[in-house]
Amino acid sequence: MALFNRKSNDTASTTTAAAAVDPALAALTGDYTIDPSHSSIGFTVRHAMVTNVRGSFGEHEGSLKLDGSNPAGSAVSIDVKIASVDTGIADRDGHLVSGDFFDAEKFPLMTFRSTSADQLGGDKYRVTGDLTIKDVTRPLAIDLEFNGSATDVYGNERVGFEGGTEILRSDWGLTWNAALETGGVMVSDKVKLNFDISAIKAAAPQA
Repeated sequence: MALFNRKSNDTASTTTAAAAVDPALAALTGDYTIDPSHSSIGFTVRHAMVTNVRGSFGEHEGSLKLDGSNPAGSAVSIDVKIASVDTGIADRDGHLVSGDFFDAEKFPLMTFRSTSADQLGGDKYRVTGDLTIKDVTRPLAIDLEFNGSATDVYGNERVGFEGGTEILRSDWGLTWNAALETGGVMVSDKVKLNFDISAIKAAAPQA
């Protein structure tokens, strides 16, 4: 099910696409709130050149605006509380929120605000936007797969997405490292970000 139109300068093609909107897609139009209890935002980073450390942020909130009749009008907004980072090791988490890395006391949130979205094929999409970490804002593209929609046992209408991207943490000023005696560094610059999102549709306003 296509959620976002491909960008095109061809007015006729755009008009044809708009006229052929899938009714099932149009039914998804609305505002959604990300359900943090059924969503996860995580990361994977190479440690000591030989293994991976995985972590996640336990506290986050966000919203989706899906427009099935005009998919280009869809948008994503996510706020992540840095102090909620969890890698399973308290000392390591403490180091991550310190001034060496995120400096969570001064910069408590990591944010993403979408600026565009494109269909890559089938249910695969690329959402582009601005990622802000500390006091640095840079563009970021996230590849996502639409997992579908459903009504849960409580009557909530849900949509689901999963996907990820890679960043160089140094681009956002996260440069701390330590050299290894055998060569290389303690923490890789490349970080994989992972998203597994479930969002609940807001109730329609009463007439």
